[in-house]
Amino acid sequence: MTLQLFAHEEFDAHERVVFGFDAETGLRALIAIHSTRLGPSLGGCRMYPYADETAALTDVLRLSRGMSYKAALARLPQGGGKSVIIGDPRADKSSALMRAMGRQVEALGGAYIVAEDSGITVADVRAMAEATGHVSGLAAPGAPGDGDPSPATAEGVYLAMQCCAERVLGADSLLGVGVAIQGAGKVGTLLAGHLARAGARLWISDVHGPSAEACAQATGAEVVPPDAIYDAPAEIFAPCAMGAVLNAGTIPRLQSRVVVGAANNQLARPEDDHRLLDAGVLYAPDYVVNAGGIIDIHYHRSGDYDPGAVRAHLATIPETLARILDTARAEDRPTGEVADALARAVIAGER
Repeated sequence: MTLQLFAHEEFDAHERVVFGFDAETGLRALIAIHSTRLGPSLGGCRMYPYADETAALTDVLRLSRGMSYKAALARLPQGGGKSVIIGDPRADKSSALMRAMGRQVEALGGAYIVAEDSGITVADVRAMAEATGHVSGLAAPGAPGDGDPSPATAEGVYLAMQCCAERVLGADSLLGVGVAIQGAGKVGTLLAGHLARAGARLWISDVHGPSAEACAQATGAEVVPPDAIYDAPAEIFAPCAMGAVLNAGTIPRLQSRVVVGAANNQLARPEDDHRLLDAGVLYAPDYVVNAGGIIDIHYHRSGDYDPGAVRAHLATIPETLARILDTARAEDRPTGEVADALARAVIAGER
C-alpha cells in the first residue's frame, strides 16, 4: 500500500501533515494542519479503529479542512487542524497513550491545539496536558462544567434544526416533527434530549447497541438498526456519528426533507451536495451547524468564560445558516457549495 499526500484528493493545500509513532505505547497518530491564516489551528483528536493508514489520512485531511471552514464562518480567530489516533477507544486507550499524543502535539510548538472528539474524553485531554500546554476543551477557572464542548455542539445543531424546520416544514416549533438521529454518542444523545423536550418524534440508531438503548430510555426514541435509519419516516435526518454517510446509495433512501446534524464531513463526495439538491432535500452544511463546540472552546480559552456571550454566539449559527440558505435558493446552487465559497472568502480576507 502506498500513501499519497500531495496527490491525495483531500489534500487541499494543507500547511502541514505529521505522522506520529511512539514505540513504548504503540501510538499511531496523524495530525493535519489545514490553515493558520486566521490563527493557530484548533481541532479535536479522534480515536477510531481505521481499516488502514489511508483511511486515517483521508479522514484527518477532510476533518482539518472542515475545521478551517467552521472557524471562519463562526468568525473565530483560529485556523483548522485535526488529529486522529488509530485504535479502538474502548480497548486500546491508556493514560500513557494520551501522554504520548500530548508529546506529538507539543512538538508542533503551538501550531496545533488539541481538544476532544469522537473516542476522546475530557479526561484524555487532561492526560495529554501532562505533556503539552497546547490543549483546549478544558474548563476555564470558575467556568461551569468540565469544558466538554458536546453540550454547546448539540445546542447549536438544535438551533439550526429549528431554522430548517421553519423554512422547509413551515413549523414554528419542533413539536410533532419526526427526527431520525444517526449516532447515540455524547452529542447525539444531548440533541435527542433537546428534541424530546420540544415534543419531537424520535428514531435513534448506533453501531454500539447499548448506546442507542440508553438514549431511547432517556428520550422515548424508537431504536432502529444502524442501516435502517435512512429509511425512518422522519421529516429530518440528523447524522451525528461518522462522516461520509450521504452518498449515491443512501440519499435515494432518505424519507426526510431536511438533513441537519452534528457529524463532520457528512457528504461522501462533493457531488453528493448536488444529489441532495436534485432530490429536493435541504442540506444544512455540517461545519456551519456543528460549530457550537469550537465556539464554547474559544470562550474557555479566553480565560474569561461568559455563558451569556457563549449563548449569544451560538445564536449566530442559525443566522449564518439562513444567509447561506437564502443565497443557495436565489442562485439555485447546492448549500454546501455556497458555504464552502463563503468560508474560503473569509479565510482569504475577502469577507
